Amino acid sequence: MTSEELLTFLAAVGHAQRLRAIAGLANGRMYVSELARELGMSRPLLYMHLERLEKAGLVVGNLELSDDGKALKYFELAPFDVRLNVQTILDVLRADEESQHASGGNQS
Repeated sequence: MTSEELLTFLAAVGHAQRLRAIAGLANGRMYVSELARELGMSRPLLYMHLERLEKAGLVVGNLELSDDGKALKYFELAPFDVRLNVQTILDVLRADEESQHASGGNQS
């Protein structure tokens, strides 16, 4: 994991609505309208949160056609297990330094 990936993860889970979305998907995949109703959230707002979670690799979205031909966007949790402690942060920063040295440059 890089520091950028860690920061993306922390930003994704650092919001109460996104934590609620993760909890809503804990029992299996759901389509957006169904999850929005369960969470009492508008679909556009839920989509914004789900996109952030998807970017962080916490959820996966798939577009599927229903039997009546409607396009439904389903989301499900991706497997993840992140342990955050001092050693995790040191390992991430060490990996960033090694990557910078391997690429021969200073990245900002």
